[in-house]
Amino acid sequence: MGKPKLNPLRDLISGAIMAATSVPQLIAYAETAGYAGHHGLSSAGPPLLAWGLVTGSPFMNAGVTSITALMAKSDLDGESFVNEYGEEKYIELVAAYSLWVGLASVVLAVVGFGKLAQGVPKAVRTGFKWGCSVGVLVSALPNGLFAKGGKELKTLVANSELWGFIVKELKARAPAATGAVNVTGFIFSLTHPFEWSLTPTLLFLICTWFVMNGKRLLPKSLPPGTEVILATAIATVYSVAFEYTGSVVGEIPPMDPDAGLKVFGMTLPVKLLDYQKVLNAPLADRFGGYPFLFISATLFAAVNFLSIMGIASGFESENGIAWSAPRELMSQGVSCGVAALVGSAPVSGSMSRSLISRMTGTTSQLACMLTALIWIFMLPYMSIMTPTPKAALSAVIVSAVVKSVLVPKDIMKLQGLDSISGWTTGIVTAVTSPTIGFGFGLLFHGLLKLASPKKEKSE
Repeated sequence: MGKPKLNPLRDLISGAIMAATSVPQLIAYAETAGYAGHHGLSSAGPPLLAWGLVTGSPFMNAGVTSITALMAKSDLDGESFVNEYGEEKYIELVAAYSLWVGLASVVLAVVGFGKLAQGVPKAVRTGFKWGCSVGVLVSALPNGLFAKGGKELKTLVANSELWGFIVKELKARAPAATGAVNVTGFIFSLTHPFEWSLTPTLLFLICTWFVMNGKRLLPKSLPPGTEVILATAIATVYSVAFEYTGSVVGEIPPMDPDAGLKVFGMTLPVKLLDYQKVLNAPLADRFGGYPFLFISATLFAAVNFLSIMGIASGFESENGIAWSAPRELMSQGVSCGVAALVGSAPVSGSMSRSLISRMTGTTSQLACMLTALIWIFMLPYMSIMTPTPKAALSAVIVSAVVKSVLVPKDIMKLQGLDSISGWTTGIVTAVTSPTIGFGFGLLFHGLLKLASPKKEKSE
C-alpha cells in the first residue's frame, strides 16, 4: 500500500486515456459554466498542468467539474451577463472570479482551513451535493430535449401565460433564487413533451442509455470512459451524415500561431487573456461590493476543497496514500490562478476523472500533466468536434447525475435532525445557488442543533 512505484510508460498510457475520455466533459462543462463549449477545450490544459506540479496525490485529477461550472454561473448570474455584455466580457468576468477563488484558497491553506473543513457536518455536505446535482440536471436537460436548447425553452416558457408569470414573479420577488427559475423550466419541460424536438430527444435518450449501460455492454478490456467516447463519436458521425439541424458545438476558432505561449523555444497553442481586462472586470459590482465578493469566493474555495478532501480521504483509506490538506488547498489555489490566465471557471478535484486515473494504472502526478499537455497540443485538431450535437453532450452530464438525483441514497440514510438539515440544505441549494445553499446549510444545521431539546448523534 502507499504510493505506487513510478512508471512513466504507465503514466503516459493513463494520461492518454484520460485525455481522450474527458474531451466530451470539457465541452459539456463549459456549456454549463455559461460560455461556448470550445472554450472548455482551449482552457483546460494549463490549470491541470499547474495542478500536477503542485499536488501530492498520484491519482487526483482536477479541472472544471459540473459543480464548479454550476457554481460559477450561478454566483455570477452568467446568463444575464452574457445577454447584456457578450461572451468575451463574461469570460473575463469568470477569469477574475477564478483569480479570487484561487487567492481565497491560498489564504485558507495558510490559516489551516483543512482541519476545520473536516468538521463540516455530513448532513450539510450530503444535502449540498444533492442540491448541486439537481442544478446540474436541470441546466443540462434543455439541450437534450429542444433543438435550440435553453434559448428555445426560455421562449416557450415566456410565451406561456402561467409559466411565464411564475418566472417573472420569481425574478421580481426573489432575484437570488436563480435556481428556482431553472427548476421551473425543468418542470415545464417534463410537463410539455409535445414541445420536445424529436431528433435531439431521441439522440439524447439513446446516448444517455448507452453511457449509463455501456460498461456492462462493452468488452472489459476497453478502458473506462470508452462508452462516453463512443456515444459522442457516433452522435458526431450522425450529425455529419444526416445534416443534423439541432444545436452543435459549433465552429472552433483556429489558433493564431503567433499568439501562442512560447516556452523553451516551443510555441504552445495556449491563449492568455489580457490580465488588465481581467483585473478591470466588474466582479465586485456583480456581488454588490468587495466584502460580499470576498465571502462568496471564500465559500466557493471552501466548497471546492470539500470535494478534494473527499477524494484524497478515499485514496488514503483504500490505498494508504497519506495527503496534506494545506498542500492540496495550495494546489487548488495555484490551479485556479492559472485558470484565470486562460479564462477558465474555477477548478477542483474531479472524482470521476480521479477514479479513472487510478483504474488505468497511474503511478504519479506525471499522468495528469501528460493529460494536460495532450489537450494543449491537440487543440489545433479539435475542429473534429464542431458538428457534435449538444444533445449528446447533455447525455454525458445527465447520465452522471440522474441516478443520484432521483434516488438520493445518501440523504435517505440520514436520521432525525440530520435528515431535516440535509434535505433543507439540498432544496435551498437547488432553488437558489450552490454558494447560498452551502452557507445557509451550515447556519441552519447549527441553529437546528442549538434549538434541539436533546442532542442527537450526528452521523
